[in-house]
Amino acid sequence: MKKILPRDRLSQAGPPSPVVLATCVDRDGNPNIITLGMFMNVSIDPPMVCIGVAPERYSHDLIKEQGEFAVNVPTTEIIDEMHRCGITSGRDGDKFVSTGLTPIPAQRIRSPLIKECYGHLECRVVQAHICGDHTLFVGEVVAASVDEEVLENGRLVLTKAKPVIQKNWSYHTVKLP
Repeated sequence: MKKILPRDRLSQAGPPSPVVLATCVDRDGNPNIITLGMFMNVSIDPPMVCIGVAPERYSHDLIKEQGEFAVNVPTTEIIDEMHRCGITSGRDGDKFVSTGLTPIPAQRIRSPLIKECYGHLECRVVQAHICGDHTLFVGEVVAASVDEEVLENGRLVLTKAKPVIQKNWSYHTVKLP
């Protein structure tokens, strides 16, 4: 029997979402990290991705003003750090310092990448759309990198990468059946 869901529980009928750590910078180059459950690929040619950020989040205005962000794909090995980046504000301090995550230079943008993440997409904002209580930032991917050890024949092996998915702040990864 199907259960009819009330408006405040509609998301329970949907699938889990991937978790990413988006990095951005302020005008002086000071970095911030935000944990996001709203991420998707939106175009192959040109390569574009989309992230959803609530306007009240510190990163929202940084991304809007600087016109760039990096998508960093965390592994299950940094779930605690990833979660802390989502429940604290960059207004209150440097999340790289507070979590012990390591910033590394990007190839084409000012926003740093996170060394402990296995994959990175460097993006320049090409569109922003207000959709309800979030802004969807569409970024053209201008550079990408991935840890070699999670690849086989040039393809990502999910069981090696251990990407994080979530539903209701319960974190999981993939495994072989």
